[in-house]
Amino acid sequence: MDRVKNKVAIVTGGGGGLGRAAASLLASEGAIIVITDVDENAMKEAAEEINRRGGKAIFLRHDVTSEDEWKKVINKTMGEFGRLDVLVNNAGVIIYKKIEDTSLTEWRRLMSVNLDGVFLGTKSAIAAMKRTGGGSIINIASVAGLIGNPDAAAYHASKGGVRSFSRAAAIECSKAGYDYNIRINSIYPGVIETKMAEDLKLDENKYRTALSWHAMGHFGEPMDVAYGVLYLASDESKFLTGSELVIDGGWTAR
Repeated sequence: MDRVKNKVAIVTGGGGGLGRAAASLLASEGAIIVITDVDENAMKEAAEEINRRGGKAIFLRHDVTSEDEWKKVINKTMGEFGRLDVLVNNAGVIIYKKIEDTSLTEWRRLMSVNLDGVFLGTKSAIAAMKRTGGGSIINIASVAGLIGNPDAAAYHASKGGVRSFSRAAAIECSKAGYDYNIRINSIYPGVIETKMAEDLKLDENKYRTALSWHAMGHFGEPMDVAYGVLYLASDESKFLTGSELVIDGGWTAR
């Protein structure tokens, strides 16, 4: 129960889905959790659930596209707990639209959350982690960053950006770069049973098609990804940086 004991972890988008599962699992393994989200009710419920179980969690409203709000979250975390050991850049959005039907406004909004948010989070966490000896940054990408499919090109582009950014940032923070002792890795889930997947179920054909992509014959569960987060947050993964953990039910093995 102590795989991340006393580590301080920020989980963005921690009010539901993957973020809530990751926050819950990290807390059960001894981490102190800072849950951030734009959904205040959801993140409050997630934090209260952790605290009821005997863990420790606080919650902060947080728009990941705002540099000022990132500063507030980092300052609150450092002021409250004195350190930051783990950042899980999980917050994300998706648009299911053909390229020609996607507006520039929609494109930029998606990029601001999925890519700008990861950049700002990584930048902010590096500054904090450098002061206390290092840490682990975990960026939640997607299988969409590895392959192509129709009707979600903006999402694919954003997650491909997370992939390349994570690899470059890992080198920059390693001994080969500036020797910050900060590990940066990324996770690539397939379709997971969260709100983000619910739109697929509105169209039987799209649902069946998406299901067929997964060699295991079913979608994943949030905890499947949370265990990957736990591993990358823990010292068990001390020799991993710039790595890509694919949790996709065999999708990309085809």
